[in-house]
Amino acid sequence: MRIALLESAMLLASSCAFVPRHTGARCNRPSIKTLEQFLSCGLWKIAPPLLTASSSSKATEETPPENVEETVQPINDLESLTRTDGSSSSEKSNSSKRRTSQKIVFPPPQPASEFPDWAFEPRSFFSYELIHRSSKSQARVGKIHTPHGTIDTPGFVAVATNGALKGVDFRDADASGQQLVFANTYHLLLHPGPDIIEEAGGIHKYTRRNRPFITDSGGFQVFSLAYGSIREELESKGELKRATTRVKDGYRTDVVGHDAVKITEDGVVFRSYRDGTKFLLTPESTVQAQKKIGADIIIPLDELPGYYVDRDKLHESLERTHRWEARSLQEHLKDVRQQAMYCVVHGGVDPEFRRKSVDYLTSLPFDGFGIGGSLGNGRKELRELLSWLMPMFETGDRSRKPRHLLGIADEESIRHAVTLGIDTFDSCYPTRLGRHGTVMSRQGTIKLKSSSHARSFGVKIDSECNCPTCQIYDRAYLWHLFKANEPIAVTLAATHNIHYMNDLTKSIRDDIMNDRL
Repeated sequence: MRIALLESAMLLASSCAFVPRHTGARCNRPSIKTLEQFLSCGLWKIAPPLLTASSSSKATEETPPENVEETVQPINDLESLTRTDGSSSSEKSNSSKRRTSQKIVFPPPQPASEFPDWAFEPRSFFSYELIHRSSKSQARVGKIHTPHGTIDTPGFVAVATNGALKGVDFRDADASGQQLVFANTYHLLLHPGPDIIEEAGGIHKYTRRNRPFITDSGGFQVFSLAYGSIREELESKGELKRATTRVKDGYRTDVVGHDAVKITEDGVVFRSYRDGTKFLLTPESTVQAQKKIGADIIIPLDELPGYYVDRDKLHESLERTHRWEARSLQEHLKDVRQQAMYCVVHGGVDPEFRRKSVDYLTSLPFDGFGIGGSLGNGRKELRELLSWLMPMFETGDRSRKPRHLLGIADEESIRHAVTLGIDTFDSCYPTRLGRHGTVMSRQGTIKLKSSSHARSFGVKIDSECNCPTCQIYDRAYLWHLFKANEPIAVTLAATHNIHYMNDLTKSIRDDIMNDRL
């Protein structure tokens, strides 16, 4: 053992040269001839692989597991290294281990006391105004005031993933009553990049849309790169999407490589779905990107664990998310730029974790509350979750800020969630339906590709709808367009669906104002 260590010392001394970064000067190599000199010079501290029990290249190149810190224990007992056959097997085993793994215990997330007092004051550029609260439920009508206009609540938020609605011009969407639009930071990071959007003057000038925008942090894409859509994760019971082998931490191995997503305390390492390029997204960098994009409402970095994650992993994820969100908020407060920041409440379907998340995040100076994370397996569990979660936002000053349900905006879920006090909802559901030939109506969804519409002459999609599609075209012609794969078919269907969703939320506001809901 003594000889092996000395050989390692000589190898290290012959190969190492120290170059101070601030001078560029090369220092003399230390002269090492004895084991005692090697230990005293401190070189063993920078070469832990040479002191591991295994000398294989695999052992020295492996990446430590998540949240596990690999440390080199100081060598304080020279005699323990020089013992020979007289030592017991346990003594030899203990003395030969120079690299140990131990769980890192992270400090708790930053308390409210570490945020500046001014951050808790009302914003002059952003506020929630309560108009009416229903006498029949927790439903409420309000207005969110932003630098680019007012958002009537409850309100539907259309999703413009790449800064554009799928198949719908912003002008047509706005004409139908669309106020707040959701864009995805992850996709805009990949193309065109935040710098280009900033050079254009921000997302409002870049898109020529002078109405409110909200951007997310990219945290949801951590989930989707691993599992695909939420539906796919639920159907597969947490298995990887199209993955052929399960790798560390359960992330997918196909398309973009086994390390498509890697989560550390610092943030998330992504691989671009476009070209496989790696980039790091941290709580700070996602805020910096959203500053350049310039949306009215921004969201801190969070992690979305799957529905089937075990409770220990869920708790670990929750604590990490709280630390990330606090860091994002601190970064945001350095340069607010008339942007509001919503937190994202997590905890899966666990009431204890959800309450913990609500209590912590509402203590910080966020401007609104996002309801995120796993929201259950189906509409029934979502309803149950919101039934015990939303009353937590009615205490103290919590009721004075807007609440946004992330990624849920089908009609049935909206009608239930508004009765519990949800203000806004985002989803790509209406435009996605339109792309596949399905439209929404007061009689339910209609599949325009069905041959039953081939002779529906003069029959509108919805007899009560006054959108441009319904004013001009009938079901028979729309059936023809979809069957002929005409691109305009998608635009006509998606435009109708966006209009329908805005009509729906307007009617819901009317019902609340009249205490019918």
